[in-house]
Amino acid sequence: MEINGTEILDTFAEAFPVWISRVIITAATREWAYTAATVATGFATSKIGCPCEAGIEREFTGQETPDGRPGVSILICAEKKNMKANVAARISQCVLPAPTASAFDGLPGAPSRFFTRMHYFGDRYEERCIVGGRNCWRIPVMEGDYIGEDRFGTVKGIAGGNFLVMGSDQRSALAAAEAAAAVISGTDGIINSFAGGIVASGSKVGCKNYRFPMPASTNHVFCPTLKKTITGSQVPDNVGSVYEIVINGIDEAAVRNAMKTGIRAAAESGRASHIGASNFDGKLGQYRLYLHELFR
Repeated sequence: MEINGTEILDTFAEAFPVWISRVIITAATREWAYTAATVATGFATSKIGCPCEAGIEREFTGQETPDGRPGVSILICAEKKNMKANVAARISQCVLPAPTASAFDGLPGAPSRFFTRMHYFGDRYEERCIVGGRNCWRIPVMEGDYIGEDRFGTVKGIAGGNFLVMGSDQRSALAAAEAAAAVISGTDGIINSFAGGIVASGSKVGCKNYRFPMPASTNHVFCPTLKKTITGSQVPDNVGSVYEIVINGIDEAAVRNAMKTGIRAAAESGRASHIGASNFDGKLGQYRLYLHELFR
């Protein structure tokens, strides 16, 4: 199968279930909302070494937010038992201290819910209040008042949807990956948690070559510099660089749509020679997202 001369390999991405919470961060200006959201999603690229996976989802207008101010939504992905701690930590350490920022629940209809206990920061000076029909807390801070919700929802989503962008050299492959990441950015219901939405060092489960345990190691079968020295290389001929686009989403439909949109953008950039995907023969997750099926 080809799109604009780019070969779409007959393979699948392997994804796994994850729990997701959405936090809507508002502020007096769009810039401060983005600043708080950016800080709140720091050190959250991969559960391999980070406490959670998180990223900016999209921008919200004042008509969409509880307090009528500009907003940015973020998705936080983690095991259900760890969700409360991750959401509470990022709101308390990244949103609460940010000038004019507030945090609201982005999944008010989710049946599974938890309290962050943010109001404890008020040291008994806090007060209950209603904002946009929501039960919130008004916490006195040096700036004036922090106003936000204390209760958040979480739903079961999907993590690890992906595709591989391949090119003859690093410059070509990166340009195609950038085109894919750009068109996916801002899509409702998904995030790309890695820097710029692009992964330069894709990984595989475990590590075979050292005595001490490692949860993950370089995905050697997709390393172009190893294709002539290892058995089982999956790097096509004339490919000199490979980048991975990893997608987490609220549901399978959102992940599939983002994969399809991103693959088409990479192919139509004219810089990608091949598009593939990363999988581990069913050892990582239960979802198999076949690339060719995305376009049927």
